[in-house]
Amino acid sequence: MTAYLLRRLLLVIPTLFGIVAINFAVVQFAPGGPVEQMVAELKGHGTGVTGRMTGAGGAEAMPAGDATYRGARGLDPKVVADIRKMFGFDKPAPERFLLMLHGYLHFDFGRSFFRDKPVLRLIEEKMPVSVSLGLWSTLLVYFISIPLGIAKAVRDGSRFDVASSAAVLIGYAIPGFLFAILLVVLFAGGSFVQWFPLRGLHSEGAETWSIPAQVADYIWHMVLPTVAIVVGGFAGLTVLTKNCFLEEVRKQYVVTARAKGASERRILYGHVFRNAMLLIVAGFPSAFIGILFSSALLVEIIFSLDGLGLLGFEAAIQRDYPVMFGTLFIFTLLGLLMQIAGDLLYTVVDPRIDFEARQ
Repeated sequence: MTAYLLRRLLLVIPTLFGIVAINFAVVQFAPGGPVEQMVAELKGHGTGVTGRMTGAGGAEAMPAGDATYRGARGLDPKVVADIRKMFGFDKPAPERFLLMLHGYLHFDFGRSFFRDKPVLRLIEEKMPVSVSLGLWSTLLVYFISIPLGIAKAVRDGSRFDVASSAAVLIGYAIPGFLFAILLVVLFAGGSFVQWFPLRGLHSEGAETWSIPAQVADYIWHMVLPTVAIVVGGFAGLTVLTKNCFLEEVRKQYVVTARAKGASERRILYGHVFRNAMLLIVAGFPSAFIGILFSSALLVEIIFSLDGLGLLGFEAAIQRDYPVMFGTLFIFTLLGLLMQIAGDLLYTVVDPRIDFEARQ
């Protein structure tokens, strides 16, 4: 097992390098870089969400790093050169990439172009919001999906199975962000009632309240975002749980246990449960990372939660490259490490698994 873990950890290095290199190369061809953003601000023009900018006379901005783009016309060339130097675009792209990698090796992710803070500090500030949302959502998804999947497997083909399948289909059909919009319309003052707040995780002035009041306020703010993610994520795990249990129930050892007079409850939870839950339990780290860094992104934007999803969205709109690449590096590293943690969980759930074994 030690040799396997060592190989997996060594594989993280080229994987990280490849992902960062590909994204860095793609960004070089994207129009509307940070230099263009600053020039547009100096000239009094805003930036569009699409990343295309218009300079004087309606000329589009050229890709980042191009000193002769037409949007800079009318400005002193020395001012434009100073802006390029301030953002580091006075150096060629390969040199900027190597400098970025050198900083990453020392966990120095630079400073945000537009927030004037170190990238690492920004991530530390936003991480609690995203982690809390991702953790509670993942736990609820598991607490709902596993019992429901087991019940569907035990009652396969019954009315309960058919009726619960309707809820599963709804979960498949409605993305989490669309359900979030529906919740806002229904319960957050959209068109009907305003039972829950629309923004943030705390009410104004909550820091002066008692601890129980702060906890209740936090739960009150978390209800709608968490429900939106859970509804969009429980369907797949429910079907996986049902299929895993159905596969195990039909195996020979279950028939043998029944022939020996074992009760259905003992068979289900004493024999089937451990084998069927292998894939489900071992997939928890990956599920948490998936909810944390993908499913929660649009939900954070809709509910104005100041987390990593909103930070990444704003960084992409503003072309804040240090934040974009810093978060990409950290998220990718966490994802790869969580995959390794999932492999370790396989051996915890079922000690018979040996990754060093060869046929």
